[in-house]
Amino acid sequence: MQLEIEQHADHCVLRLIGELVISHAIELKDALLDALNDCQQLEIDLAEISDLDSAGMQLLLLLKREALASHKDCHLSNHSSVVVDMLETYQLIGYFGDPLVISAR
Repeated sequence: MQLEIEQHADHCVLRLIGELVISHAIELKDALLDALNDCQQLEIDLAEISDLDSAGMQLLLLLKREALASHKDCHLSNHSSVVVDMLETYQLIGYFGDPLVISAR
């Protein structure tokens, strides 16, 4: 799992690349929470997520919960097909409230 952070004047973009799965959950938790603490608005780009399990989904839920509790904006973008499938499986599309762009493929 790889993280890339871009800081912009009004928000940060956190790009996750690879597998968002249990074997990376502990190392990612602190890095994700640090990114949220450093930004008032955090966009999590999920275009390069190749695998997502329930532990990875729990990390995304944790970020959303912490953002709401601290009155910050945290949203998901560029959902890979794996992410869309998991959001549908767990019926969490409405919870996150982010627009999903469905490709023609």
